[in-house]
Amino acid sequence: MSKKTIPRIYDKAGKPVKVADKSWYTLQASGEAEQRSIEIFVYGEIGAWGVTANQFVLDLRAMDDGTSPIIVAFNSIGGDLFDGLAIHNALSRLGERCTGRIDALAASAASVAVCGAHRVVIAANAMLMIHNPYTFSGGDAEDFRRVADVLDQTLEAIIAAYKSKAPDIDEVELRRMVHAETWLTANEAVELGLADEVGDGLKVQACLGQGSVLQRFQNAPAELLAQLDDEPETEPTEPVDPPAPVLDAAKLALMVTQGCAAAGISNLVEPLLATTKLESEAVIQAALTKAKALHSLCVAARLPELTGEFIRAGLDEAAVRARLFDKLVGKGGGFEIDNSLPLEDDPAPAIKAKQADPQAIWASRQAAQNGTSKGART
Repeated sequence: MSKKTIPRIYDKAGKPVKVADKSWYTLQASGEAEQRSIEIFVYGEIGAWGVTANQFVLDLRAMDDGTSPIIVAFNSIGGDLFDGLAIHNALSRLGERCTGRIDALAASAASVAVCGAHRVVIAANAMLMIHNPYTFSGGDAEDFRRVADVLDQTLEAIIAAYKSKAPDIDEVELRRMVHAETWLTANEAVELGLADEVGDGLKVQACLGQGSVLQRFQNAPAELLAQLDDEPETEPTEPVDPPAPVLDAAKLALMVTQGCAAAGISNLVEPLLATTKLESEAVIQAALTKAKALHSLCVAARLPELTGEFIRAGLDEAAVRARLFDKLVGKGGGFEIDNSLPLEDDPAPAIKAKQADPQAIWASRQAAQNGTSKGART
């Protein structure tokens, strides 16, 4: 029997793309002759909160046979620049076998990544966004000078990535557009050489549940932001059976315990019992799903001990990400380059001067005076 094998790699962040068996990799039999192709979906953020370059390369290596055509579909607001550059280089090494496809949006680091493909097809209603690298940091004047130098260097890496795809592009104009945060339509991207072909338009919900992040950019098109208010399309609901009788408290508590054990989060039993108040099976299932997601975020940030605290506080995933980011930045253990921008309501980093210690000052003065008096009597 002839087979067309379509392995798919999905981003863990946001809502997954619908697939029949809800798995990352699916096999589909079709076609007259045997042909194998690989289709990869990068839908969501790039980096620690979504699909990392390491995960991408390992999954691709496991599926690639060295001869099959590869299509990499993007719908991403970007994220970590260095992961985007690594994905760019991984696609570039595939040569002519690789086609990049922009299904809705390739912004920021995603625009860098897709330009590594030999051929880029952008949907007629999709967009590609380019802008300067961005980061958070802390420290003294020398630290900030060093960070500025690194940002200048990473900008050169971004320019090189775009010029590898469009070698004839005017570099002065390219730098101007990057500095201005430029949103390119499909035709504009093709005209500049950052894409090769305009494909059929698709209706894809903005960034699969992460569209609100678009508000962090300064020049996001109004028509794109308007999609954030669209109600998601839902399939007609079928009649449902009457609700099952409410379980007693002991069975609900056992459900929490068993659910946590199965997910490897037994340390979260107590906060889940406290926050769900064992109201119903539906409440507990929702709380378990949320706890798994928050635990994954905390593990990614290497702060798993904070998960229980966030659950007790009733924080959602967006709030937890913000708290974890503040924790990581506050550690002062260096910085990471990320060419995504903060939300407008993100607090500005506080700069605290060292507070004076009156008691220490008084003690040092007294010691100095005592020393002077003793010297005079000698």
